[in-house]
Amino acid sequence: MLAKATFAALLSVMSLPALAAQCDVTVEGNDAMQFNTKEIIVDKTCTEFTINLKHTGQLPKAAMGHNVVLTKEADKQGAATDGMAAGLDNDYVKPDDARVIAHTPVIGGGETTSVKFDVSKLAAGENYAFFCSFPGHWAIMTGTLKLSS
Repeated sequence: MLAKATFAALLSVMSLPALAAQCDVTVEGNDAMQFNTKEIIVDKTCTEFTINLKHTGQLPKAAMGHNVVLTKEADKQGAATDGMAAGLDNDYVKPDDARVIAHTPVIGGGETTSVKFDVSKLAAGENYAFFCSFPGHWAIMTGTLKLSS
């Protein structure tokens, strides 16, 4: 009887479908200029990946707005500097900046937004950064994004 139960359990495990890759992440930003994560791992089996941004603070976007900008690590500072000059109307991202892989709009306290991007834009082994390009935030509100191997 025990052998039958063990065999039945083994068969049920074998018939389980493969788990789907998680192709999204939620990043929270607060009024203390902090993201709740410093690393995002993108599963290489995803064709698209979504970054959801939730502003858990209370201050309006003009005072303490946050966004998420994705670039190669080497492009982060230049994209952030050019983004500051682009202003709030452009979500602190230079229009048509080829260094920017994806970005969310700037949001204020209590708001949420998201951005979806094509995973084929990422290369294995490349170092990517995500950051908030609101003036003065990018050096503090930053993390790494990696493609799983």
